[in-house]
Amino acid sequence: MPQISPSYHHGDLRAALVEAGLELARSGGPAAVTVREVTRAAGVSPASAYRHFADHRALVVAVALAAQGRLATTMEARIDALVERAGVDTADAAVARLRGVGLGYIEFALAEPGWFALALLTFDPGGSSSSRVSVDAAVPPPFQLLIDALDGCVTAGVLSTEGRINAEWPCWSAVHGFADIATRGPLQGQDAPTLTALGTHVVDRIVAGVRSRSVTPQTDSPPPGE
Repeated sequence: MPQISPSYHHGDLRAALVEAGLELARSGGPAAVTVREVTRAAGVSPASAYRHFADHRALVVAVALAAQGRLATTMEARIDALVERAGVDTADAAVARLRGVGLGYIEFALAEPGWFALALLTFDPGGSSSSRVSVDAAVPPPFQLLIDALDGCVTAGVLSTEGRINAEWPCWSAVHGFADIATRGPLQGQDAPTLTALGTHVVDRIVAGVRSRSVTPQTDSPPPGE
């Protein structure tokens, strides 16, 4: 069981509880993040958690948001590496950024399935048990990276303005769908090289689809009848 050092200042207890939740989720997924286990790992009483979190759900959301941050960090690292390799060409850099979003997402899911399952588990602020993309109307950093990458493709002429409309949803659905079946679906248990190759294929197909909706060059055509 993960154990967080009790040598924290009183004001850092919330951060210590979130860190304990992350360590529990890393091996046990969202179900492992309970008030009892998190406080036990942090070396404090269960009652102390309620000084920082209204209830169990609030604790899980806080840990989920921390997992989203780690997912975004992985995605940003992949984006930076691919953009550096692509060079200064605006179109190539825009495509590299979009590829980095998808490849980083899948990389994180395969490397940290417990955190990945938790990262998408955020709850709406209205009390419903259904999952949502946002918490208190905030856009999760991983999703914002996708939005920014697609907007960059429009700026670079890789994607038309019309093609940009709602493009984030098929992109995200395809990448997340693969990550899901690779971590807890029919592909789980496949060796890492196979999953990486399949994930790359999925991302490349998404990028090809985006590029097929690029801005159509205008040509001077004679008027009808000439």
